[in-house]
Amino acid sequence: MKTDGFKDFVLDQLADLRGLTCRAMFGGYGLRYRDTFFGIIHKGRLYFKITPETVESYRALGTKPFRATSKMTLKTYYEVPADVLEDAAVLAEWAEAASITQLPQPTRQRAASPKSRTSKPARSTRARS
Repeated sequence: MKTDGFKDFVLDQLADLRGLTCRAMFGGYGLRYRDTFFGIIHKGRLYFKITPETVESYRALGTKPFRATSKMTLKTYYEVPADVLEDAAVLAEWAEAASITQLPQPTRQRAASPKSRTSKPARSTRARS
């Protein structure tokens, strides 16, 4: 059975986040906290969800967006800097910030669909005999 030391390290660093879950997905792992998907572990790297408010913190430290393949880049997930990853307290703060980037959307009520009309057979215009 394959073991993933990096995944285990990340989960150890985030152990103080009660309710954090990690699931295998697409060759990597997805992180959820407070029912929000906020992180990706892929090929020995950790990526967090960013917002316009948090992206500059990532860019200032020289990190890049998540690139799953040469043709697919997710610009809303950036690599967590190594200095942040090494400090469990700071990493937990960044994880919390990433997890609140997706506030729950109010559920939309579907527009009432018009009731199906029970159509009566069309009257024949032929004269009856």
